[in-house]
Amino acid sequence: MRIGFIGLGRMGGGMARSLIKAGHEVTVWNRARDKAEGLGREGARIAAGLSELAGCDPVITMVADDAATEALVLGADGLVAVMRPGSTHVAMSTISVALSERLSRAHAQAKQGYVAAPVFGRPESAAAAKLFVVVAAPAREIDKCRPAFDAIGQRTFVVSESPADANLVKLSGNFMIGSVIEALGETVALMHKAGIDPGRYLEIMTNTLFAAPVYKTYGDLIAAEKYQPAGFKAPLGLKDIGLVLAAAGAQRVPMPVASLIRDRLIGLIAQEGEDIDWSAIALIAARNAGL
Repeated sequence: MRIGFIGLGRMGGGMARSLIKAGHEVTVWNRARDKAEGLGREGARIAAGLSELAGCDPVITMVADDAATEALVLGADGLVAVMRPGSTHVAMSTISVALSERLSRAHAQAKQGYVAAPVFGRPESAAAAKLFVVVAAPAREIDKCRPAFDAIGQRTFVVSESPADANLVKLSGNFMIGSVIEALGETVALMHKAGIDPGRYLEIMTNTLFAAPVYKTYGDLIAAEKYQPAGFKAPLGLKDIGLVLAAAGAQRVPMPVASLIRDRLIGLIAQEGEDIDWSAIALIAARNAGL
């Protein structure tokens, strides 16, 4: 496939590299050209501007937030303007339900395909092509893009034919991760205060009641207090929790735990700055316990 790829951060860089390794012809664009140059040495073509992605199909975006996605896609010289009719945009960023719906309408008006395909996994999973892809779009669009998904991830989950549904699933998943981090932080603080080794405690929990990757991954980070370098920075977590609360508000669904996690993240960023992993909300539980 001739794939265009936009956004070469810690997640996007690993994903684009996996596409190259799988034998796809990949054209990359990134605001900071130095990140693109590294992939250029590995076989990617570096685009000087978005117009050079016009011959690619699909074009994948993996950028930080709604603002970056909206500018790239809906701007005067954005993807809707430069992509050819019949070609497909695959939005793999974690964006709002509302923006995903807008993108779907804009691409439809331009006679272009649109697929929402956010992913679960941290940067190390992206580098190892072990992401989980959550996708929603008409079946023909999913089938067209499946070779790209297979190169990036270990499994693809189809939600529905409505792209925004995938974004809601992704946001709800990130909310659940935040809930796990909060619970881990509170229980690890309890073990510390009681004089029980947190590492031993987490070994017991993650091999009995909670033998799931999210507990193991974040439990290890919290037990070791390894919050930098950040695999997922706290401001991104705050953004996602805000988006799930907005989606819940639109559906008239109260989510009081999400509100708690939002406040935890605001407090964490105020105290520790923006370059810390969002799992460091466990520090707040520790401080509240006098540790």
